[in-house]
Amino acid sequence: MSNQPSKALETFDNPKPERDFTIRIDLPEFTCLCPKTGQPDFATLHIEYVPDRLCVELKSLKLYVWSYRDEGAFHEAVTNQILDDLVAATKPRFMRLTARFNVRGGVYTHVVAEHRQPHWISSQPVQLP
Repeated sequence: MSNQPSKALETFDNPKPERDFTIRIDLPEFTCLCPKTGQPDFATLHIEYVPDRLCVELKSLKLYVWSYRDEGAFHEAVTNQILDDLVAATKPRFMRLTARFNVRGGVYTHVVAEHRQPHWISSQPVQLP
């Protein structure tokens, strides 16, 4: 596997495809460039997903995120593009991407984008006494 930025997302087989379970991934070092000023934007990406048949391989995800470092993108556009690419690669039952961008000019931006398979229904949370 390469040690250079890459748009290629690798996957592996879900070890328990018959079970709904949640994978949570935090990527605190996301950067891209402001398309207006060219200055860097920094964010933490929070990915939550319920896999179907495939899971995303983490090193390829790290290299994928790295590939945005020199690209200009509005926060809303880059968040939705990353979600679209992850969904295309893994075809999850459910996926949510929350991008929490650091302050810029006194403004914080948090963008949340979701994907859900048409007939998938989340199980009810268990409330323990």
